[in-house]
Amino acid sequence: MARVLIVSGHPDPSDSVANETIVSELSALLPDAEVDDLGKLYPDFQIDVAAEQAKLVAADVIVLQYPVWWYSYPSLMHKWMEDVFVHGFSHGSTGDKLAGKKLVVSFTAGAPESMYEPGAGVITVDDMLAPLKATCKLTRMEFAGHVFTGGVSYLTRVDDAARQQIAERAKAHARKVADLVEQL
Repeated sequence: MARVLIVSGHPDPSDSVANETIVSELSALLPDAEVDDLGKLYPDFQIDVAAEQAKLVAADVIVLQYPVWWYSYPSLMHKWMEDVFVHGFSHGSTGDKLAGKKLVVSFTAGAPESMYEPGAGVITVDDMLAPLKATCKLTRMEFAGHVFTGGVSYLTRVDDAARQQIAERAKAHARKVADLVEQL
């Protein structure tokens, strides 16, 4: 079985019904996967580069799990990538440590999914995936697919029923991610 690393990029996972539920469900559905919770590990944004690179080297499949913030991943995940995906490690003439690994992107948004369809809003899902697909090309990883769920905003957590609805959508999202990973 493939070694799976789930990198959770939410800086405050306890404040997210959707992302916290997704990571919890993925831990149950993929019990052998390693969960790398950046928000818990690096609340000060001081990334342990050697430890993070070792986790990536050991993995066959890397799942990036995050909420969309300003049409991209949160600043903590961005900083993680800036610090960890460096020349000589992930790319360049001697940077081959990620080559052949599979990348799965799992992300959520507060806005409804319809806002990310072509012609509907400012940006599409494909637009948001473009930087990660380019990263795959540069690092010689394989982009293995994505799972996206919109409409899970913290603004809609107005009561227990609304929170439960978000949690159920997050559980369905996690099942899709686990199914995708298991097919690889």
